Amino acid sequence: MSTLSLAVRDSAKMLRRNLLHARRYPSLTLNLLLTPVMLLLLFVYIFGEVMSAGMGGGADRAEYIAYVVPGILLMTIGSTVVGAAVSVATDMSEGIIARFRTMAIHRGSVLIGHVVGSVLQSIASVVLVGAVAVAIGFRSTDATTLEWLAAFGLLALFALALTWIAVGMGMASPNAEAASNSALPLILLPLISSAFTPINAMPGWFQPIAEYQPFTPAIETLRGLLLGTEIGHNGWLAVVWCIALAALGYRWSTASFRRDPK
Repeated sequence: MSTLSLAVRDSAKMLRRNLLHARRYPSLTLNLLLTPVMLLLLFVYIFGEVMSAGMGGGADRAEYIAYVVPGILLMTIGSTVVGAAVSVATDMSEGIIARFRTMAIHRGSVLIGHVVGSVLQSIASVVLVGAVAVAIGFRSTDATTLEWLAAFGLLALFALALTWIAVGMGMASPNAEAASNSALPLILLPLISSAFTPINAMPGWFQPIAEYQPFTPAIETLRGLLLGTEIGHNGWLAVVWCIALAALGYRWSTASFRRDPK
């Protein structure tokens, strides 16, 4: 068999292994999925009236639902990929990665299995959270088919980028608990972005923190695609952030995987 065929075969086996683990131990995925769902319900039904009033322009709860859903969808990805960091750290601490290094398999297939499995779980989580959003009143009537495809592509690219970062965190962590803690910024960053309130409504000293991070341009781009708002320079910024994070996570993960254990 060719090198490519071996890589595809072994990566498919590793993907199946990770999906089986996710099916047998669903508690971690469910716990991570509940965070964005609870935040969505909290900000819509508890803080919705106050937050929409603070946005000005006579916004009501329905408009605030439309505003907050794109940020919640990207937060869902940030929450879900934490599971990849925990899974990789568990494999490292239990010695299965060391065992895989001695086997006649394509070495990259181990990481590819984790990454592809996490991306698939992220997309499934986004679909479930999106279904909850639709159930409570979210509508995107102005988006064209091309814009929906672009939105899906952005979500998949963002999931791929964050997954590679999460895998790198898992490789660098001594145990699952440390991996979960190191991946916490992937959940916290959306809270200090434009997910829940416009940047111009934030204190002046805080605005650069919210603006110059990966979640804000991705949120604004997704919001523009689904709701027809202005995207501006956020589109290419979101793509650049995704490519940069994916490249960084890939180099970090593969370098850690190739490093001989101490």
